[in-house]
Amino acid sequence: MSYVSLSGLSAAQLDLNTTSNNIANANTFGFKESRAEFGDVYSSSLFTNAKTTPGGGVQANKVAQQFHEGSSVYTNNPMDLRISGTGFFAVSKDRLIPQQNELTRNGAFHLNKDNFMVTSNDEFLLGYQVNPDTGDVLSYEPQPMNIPAEFGKPKQTANIEVGVNLPANGELKDPALFDYNDPETYNRSTSSTIYDSMGQSYKLTTYYLKDQSQPNTWQTYYTVTDKEGEKPLNITGGDATTASGQVGHTMRFNNDGTLASLNNGQPIVSEPLGASANPLNLNGADVNQTLSFGLDSATQFAAPFELTKFDEDGATTGFLTKIDFDENGSVLGTYSNGENITLGRVALVRVSNEQGLDKKGGTQWDSTQFSGDKIWGESNKGSFGSINNGTLEQSNIDMTQELVDLISAQRNFQANSRALEVHNQLQQNILQIR
Repeated sequence: MSYVSLSGLSAAQLDLNTTSNNIANANTFGFKESRAEFGDVYSSSLFTNAKTTPGGGVQANKVAQQFHEGSSVYTNNPMDLRISGTGFFAVSKDRLIPQQNELTRNGAFHLNKDNFMVTSNDEFLLGYQVNPDTGDVLSYEPQPMNIPAEFGKPKQTANIEVGVNLPANGELKDPALFDYNDPETYNRSTSSTIYDSMGQSYKLTTYYLKDQSQPNTWQTYYTVTDKEGEKPLNITGGDATTASGQVGHTMRFNNDGTLASLNNGQPIVSEPLGASANPLNLNGADVNQTLSFGLDSATQFAAPFELTKFDEDGATTGFLTKIDFDENGSVLGTYSNGENITLGRVALVRVSNEQGLDKKGGTQWDSTQFSGDKIWGESNKGSFGSINNGTLEQSNIDMTQELVDLISAQRNFQANSRALEVHNQLQQNILQIR
């Protein structure tokens, strides 16, 4: 029957198309190869003998995708993600309706103009909100992942903790002659940054000089530099005063180099930065801002001058400088103000039957009644795989095998064409019998 050969031609054509599609997507990230699956056709009746009845040809049962993993390709993009193991990324076409989403293994993401992580088709990657301090997931309701370009409100500096070693063999100086413009009048100086309530930065300079009139004693003075220049910063209730009237404080050390007394036991607090005799230009911020210094860890050992600690509690608004991901799928943002924040966690999804997924194109699938409902989770939890960044999953096709399959499908097509040709020739011969 010609139908048998025609069904063979149709099957061979489907096999060729499937193999060609696999080859065409060899460089498509996250692509899963397809396999054409066939079954024979058999029919019988009361008027046929089952022992002598041939098959009725072939039929296509399914074009099934194979979900085994592809190999990795390493990139220099930290937002390129790969799932090692089971699971899919979830992406949504509409940022406001994340409940309507599809699944993909293609982890080539980037930031759009609003700093949302999106695919090359501008679909939004879904993730979970986390506690920025602990990194724990706050809610497993998936939301589009946003990476803020700025982080943190400005905070004025109020408290400063300083650790310093002052050399025991330092050159003796006369405190009455101290002048921050003359390096010969002090031993050492250090500079650091402080902030006002609007996040404007200023340079705070600390000057140390070893008092020639008292053993194991150092005097410390401060200045702050704004856009108008360097200005002295006096200590309220300080116990060290220069000839010019600048007020600092005194550090006295024991013979073993440990701190004996500091500013006669009084707290070290600066005068209001914007209300001094030479007020700082605080950019419209709080003129009553003061600084509280802690120097309880200061030492005087026979060792070089060393600033061992400088911590201050002020901050300015930070701008995004780096994005990274950990093995749990948490996105880590680094900002210019020194903040390292956990901004969210990538959501992973799996289904009970991957073969039941509905192909949507663009290396995306959607769940159906045959695949089972979507099961939401996260990297490295339960049966979900782990997320690696800076790498992508390549197509899982084997090019060598695909070329072999292509030749096999071509031979099948040619053989069925020949069978059809022979059948037609026999019919012509019968019709020509007289």
